[in-house]
Amino acid sequence: MRISSTWLGVVALVFGIMILAFPALLNWLVGIFLIVIGVLVILRKF
Repeated sequence: MRISSTWLGVVALVFGIMILAFPALLNWLVGIFLIVIGVLVILRKF
């Protein structure tokens, strides 16, 4: 499934509002994102 630019804009807008409303949430989102990317990269190697 291909993500259109409209959906990407909507997701960016929602995350932007969430980060402005809950600044501490940014730490959690970035941490979870990095963990998920790390796990995916490690699993792809094996």
